[in-house]
Amino acid sequence: MRNWLLPEYIEDILPAEALHIETMRRRIIDLLLLHGYQQVFPPLLEYEESLLTGSGSDMSLQMFKVIDQLSGRMMGLRADMTPQVARIDAHLLNCDGITRLCYANSVLHTVPISLTQTREPLQVGAELYGHGGMESDIEIQQLMLACLAIAGLNQVHLDLGHVAVFRGIIKNANISSEMEAELFTVLQAKDISALKEICRKLKQSTREALLLLPELYGGIEILQEAKKRLPSQNEILSAIDQLEWISEELEPIVETVAFDLADLRGYHYHTGMVFAAYARGCSNAIALGGRYDEIGKAFGRARPATGFSMDLRELSRLVEQKSYPKGISAPYNKKDKELNSIIARLRQEGHIVIIELPGQSEVALNCDRRLVMHNGTWNVEQIEFIEN
Repeated sequence: MRNWLLPEYIEDILPAEALHIETMRRRIIDLLLLHGYQQVFPPLLEYEESLLTGSGSDMSLQMFKVIDQLSGRMMGLRADMTPQVARIDAHLLNCDGITRLCYANSVLHTVPISLTQTREPLQVGAELYGHGGMESDIEIQQLMLACLAIAGLNQVHLDLGHVAVFRGIIKNANISSEMEAELFTVLQAKDISALKEICRKLKQSTREALLLLPELYGGIEILQEAKKRLPSQNEILSAIDQLEWISEELEPIVETVAFDLADLRGYHYHTGMVFAAYARGCSNAIALGGRYDEIGKAFGRARPATGFSMDLRELSRLVEQKSYPKGISAPYNKKDKELNSIIARLRQEGHIVIIELPGQSEVALNCDRRLVMHNGTWNVEQIEFIEN
C-alpha cells in the first residue's frame, strides 16, 4: 500500500470545501453565542469510562481505544461530545442554575454510520442543562432549526418521538432486560415479523400496544390515534400531550412535522422527547437531539438536559458550495509604506491580498486582480488571462 493513502472513510478536506464548512461553523457558533450558549473545547482523548457514561454507553463499539502509556489505563478517542459536555457542566462549571453550552469539533468513529458518511464527523451542537420543562425542549428545537437555516437549509422535515411511550407500555409487563433490548432493536429496524415473534408470549394488551407502535407514524392525526388505542397510562398520555404542544409551537418555522412513536434512537439514555431533522437529497438525519435528564449523575451531579448535534461535513454537501474567492496579487516591497498601507486597508475591507515573493515569476495562485503602480498611484486592476 502506498504510504500516502488514507484509511477507508477518512478523507482530506480541500480549500473550497474547507472554506464552505468553516463559514457554516462560524455562522452557527456565532448564532449560538448570541443565544447565550458558551463554547467549550473538550479534549479529543479521555479515559474510557468517562466517555462511556450516560449517552456514551451506546457509543462503545464506535470508539477507538488506546492504552495510556503514563497510567496504563484504557483511553478512548471521543465518538460523541455530549458526555464530555455533561462532565464539564456537572464537574467543572458546577452551576446551580441553567447552563447553556455549545461546541464544534471532530469526533472519530470506528465504522461509518452509513455508507456515505465519514468516520471523522465534524460535530457541532448545543446543550441546555438545569431545566426540565417543555420550554427548554422548544428552545433547543427552535435553535436547531435556526442553525440549519443560517447554514443554508430552510426546507427541513422534522420527526418527533418520545421514549416514554415505549417505556410506559413495558413498565408493568414483567419484561426482562434481554427482551427489552430485543424489542428496542426490532422497533428501530421496523422489523414487524420479528416484533410479532418476540411479542408472542406477552399479555394481549402489551402485545397489541407494541405491534401498534410501528404504525404510529405520520401527521398530527397519529397522536389522536395513539390516545385512542394505546394504554391510558399517565406516562403515555403526558408524552403525547407534550408532542402535540411542541408541534403547535414549531408549525410556523418548520416545513413539515411528523411523529414516529416507534423511534427509540438513543433509548438507553434519552428520557423524554427525541427529534431528527431531514432535508431533501439526504436519506440520513442531518441533525439529532432529545432530552436526556440525569446525564450528569455519573459525574456526581444529576441534571436535566436537552440538546442537539449535527455533522457539518454532511450538512455542507447539502448546501450549494460557492467558488473559492479570488484574491489580489501585490508586489513585494517592504520599504514602500504607501503600498503596505494600501495592502493593510484592502485586507481590512475583507479582500484577499497575496504578496508575490521575490523570484516569483507567475501571478499568485487564485488571484484575478493585482496592485499596479500608474503615474505614482497604486491601483487595483483586473488581470487579463490568455486562453491557450
